[in-house]
Parts: sequence; structure tokens; C-alpha cells
Amino acid sequence: MDSEYKSISWKSLESNILFIGQDDCPPNYFYRGNNVRQNYVIHYVQEGKGIFSSANHNTVSLQAGDVFILPKGVPCFYQADGEDPWKYFWIGFSGTKINTMLKGSILAKKRYLRQVQQSSFYTSLRKLYDALRAPSSLPNDILVESLTYQMFYNLVTEYPNKREKDSSEANKQMQLAIYYLQENYRNSDCTITSLCHHINISRSYLYTIFKREMNLSPQKYLSQLRMEDAKQLLLNSNNPIQDIAHRVGYKDEFTFSKAFKRYDGFSPQIFRKNIRKN
Repeated sequence: MDSEYKSISWKSLESNILFIGQDDCPPNYFYRGNNVRQNYVIHYVQEGKGIFSSANHNTVSLQAGDVFILPKGVPCFYQADGEDPWKYFWIGFSGTKINTMLKGSILAKKRYLRQVQQSSFYTSLRKLYDALRAPSSLPNDILVESLTYQMFYNLVTEYPNKREKDSSEANKQMQLAIYYLQENYRNSDCTITSLCHHINISRSYLYTIFKREMNLSPQKYLSQLRMEDAKQLLLNSNNPIQDIAHRVGYKDEFTFSKAFKRYDGFSPQIFRKNIRKN
């Protein structure tokens, strides 16, 4: 099987691209790794055909020009055709905004799109993939970020979620909550309680709208903002752990280190050491 894979170092807290790849699959080939991903992976079928299924969805036959997505935390299965096996490329995404942007498109609900090759969505998806294959540089990193948002813009405008957009008070409160946390998470006084007081809603109602729209709790979202920021500081600076803890909203190093290990599986010291070793 002719394969290509590249890990991506470009980082953004809101929309992070983790990896790209391409496979020219042999007949009947199927992925034998963990079929429940911890990120979102968009595949574009370049040649041939195959089958795709995901939890609570019927198996569908896909061919060149079609797109399918492996959603975060959802079991999926996909297999190349026995006579005309497919060739596809993929891009793996994570970040706090990916789920929100995907939910604006029918792709999030159906998990596949047919015959997108003449669309602006495909054009920007292909340009993004090509830019990610190029060597990293400041101009190319800016291009990647621009193309990422252009691709999602084209996805939600050309293949919108048909359900009526939620213009209710709940949606407005959700956006206010996200803005408040993104602007204030570096302050140790930023808590879910202070957020509820700021936008004048109950903690239980805030939890409900976060789980519905983002599939995570407000506290987990706040922790994610802090931990992803901390990772970048650990990676790109020599600042002491205590200083990093204060910069991402923790009053003491001990509490920060416990939270970081719970989030990443490693202490901040081990994380920094492992990253630099690699």
C-alpha cells in the first residue's frame, strides 16, 4: 500500500491541525487501529471506492469525489472495495472551535458528503492539504490558518445543517460564556461561578447548554483553555513551572501540576522533557 503521513507542528488553540496523510489502499483494506478517534479526521476519496459506517448510522458506499469524517469519540469502520479500492487523503483536526464549526454543516450529522469535487469546499480542502505538505514557515503557517477557516466557511455555506439556526437566548448566552472564558481564563479569579454571575444564569443551565452545543462541561472547557495554553508555554519557553501556572490562571504550582497531569497524563516537568527530547 502506497501511504503518506505527516505530523503537523502548527498550533492554534481554537482549531489545531494534528496530522495529514494519504493512502492508496490494496483491495479490501481496512484500518486496524483504534476505531474511536480522539480528534476529527476528514477524508476525501480521490480514486476508487469503498464502504463507510459509523455508530447509529447505516453503512454507505462511497466513491471518488466523496467525503467522510471520523468524528471525535465515535466508533467508525471503513474498507476499500475488493475490485476498485480507494485512494484518499485526510486531515486530522482538534481544538475548541472544530465541533462548533462542524455542527454548522450537514457533514456532522450525515458523516459523509457525495460528489463535492466541483465545490469551493473541496478547492479549499485541497489547498489546505497541499499547504500542510509544504515546509513550515511563517508565511505558510499564516496561509494554513487562513485556509482552515476558509475551508470551514465553504463547508457550512455550501453544505449547511438544514435545521433552523438557533437564534434563541440560550445561543446568545452560550456565545457570551465562551467569550468570557476565552478573555479571562488567565485570571485566577475566572471561575464558572464568576461566569454565571457575569452573564446572570444558573450553573445548571449553563452546564446544559454547554453539553448540548459542545458536548463538554463549562469547567472542562475552562480547563482545556488553560491546559492548551500551558502546553504552548512549556513547549516554547523556559519559564519556571510556577510562572506558567500563574500565567494560565492557577494560584499555585501544586494545583496546576495536578490539573495538568489529570488532563495530559504527565506532569508539566515530564511533558516538557519528553517534548524537547523528541
